[in-house]
Amino acid sequence: MELRRTPLHQTHAAAGARLVPFSGWEMPLQYTSIKEEQLAVRRTAGVFDVSHMGRYEVAGAGAERSLQRLLTNDVASLPLGHAVYSLLCREDGGIVDDVIAYKRRQDLFSVVVNAGNREKDWRWMESHLDAGCKLRDRSEELALLAFQGPRAAELLATLPLTELPHFGFAEDVEVLGVSCALVARTGYTGEDGFELMVPADSAAELWQRLLAADPGVRPCGLGARDVCRLEAGLRLYGNDMDDSVNPYEAGLGWTVKLDKDDFIGRAALADIKAAGPQRTTVGVRGQGRAIPRHGSPVRSGTAEIGEVTSGTWSFLLEQGIGMARVAAGSVQAGDVVELELRGQAAAADVVKLPFYRAPARDAVQSTS
Repeated sequence: MELRRTPLHQTHAAAGARLVPFSGWEMPLQYTSIKEEQLAVRRTAGVFDVSHMGRYEVAGAGAERSLQRLLTNDVASLPLGHAVYSLLCREDGGIVDDVIAYKRRQDLFSVVVNAGNREKDWRWMESHLDAGCKLRDRSEELALLAFQGPRAAELLATLPLTELPHFGFAEDVEVLGVSCALVARTGYTGEDGFELMVPADSAAELWQRLLAADPGVRPCGLGARDVCRLEAGLRLYGNDMDDSVNPYEAGLGWTVKLDKDDFIGRAALADIKAAGPQRTTVGVRGQGRAIPRHGSPVRSGTAEIGEVTSGTWSFLLEQGIGMARVAAGSVQAGDVVELELRGQAAAADVVKLPFYRAPARDAVQSTS
């Protein structure tokens, strides 16, 4: 199957990016090194092309009601101009996808979905919308860039962006001289920063202007993005959750608002919460140079209690880190488990998530 390309593909190729297949797209894995790019995000700022993500609009008189039924989180109580992280769940509580919904008006929302779930999510959402609602796909006309790092707000220096709370957004705003359709104070790195929806034909210009904002800013690929999100304890669909995993097992029970209007999966999730989930997600930190790897069995004593769902080497923390889904109650923070890595046993410490919390991110007022 031919790989899809974002509007910035030629820009990436010209910059010497290492391009790899990802969820049906040809995307930059890295430009120089994952280490350099990841540390730029933690120290100054990095620019990511995330245009492979889906950008949908739900419009019409029943938009809010439809999303209230589709999502586990509460969009009815969300103020205008704010976004919320949420899950789409099946009737049995399995996770269809994790998304961000942006409340522009009561009759108009934007929803960003994962690249690998674009078609699946479209079918799921369209089949559960009110008759008066329309689902629109704006993924081709709008590119999506992420500008992430402790100096991101300072380098943009654009009102009202620097005054946005965490998960707040502004529409039709100019960023470094480029008109953007929507800019949100959101991201997938654990740092302060912004995600910018920009007309596809202006994406390359904005990309270059963001890079020119400071000598410390770097273009960043999927490798740095994965390290940063793992350090911040952020889940990845397809690894840390999927249709067979419910929100409580993924450690995302906080997104489930059982006291709001009825929603898809509510009954099953209420039962799971009452009984307690059978599995839970924990952090694992490899001892020595051990790096937790996706799919690696996790053992406590002689008993296999689960498996690693995501793992990598953190250049910031200088250790191997990962997340594991294990039997509920089998371990707790402070315990030592054994990972099977390439046929060899390696010790890892069980720790609380996240591995890293950004001071600049925590300083921004939260509304989510």
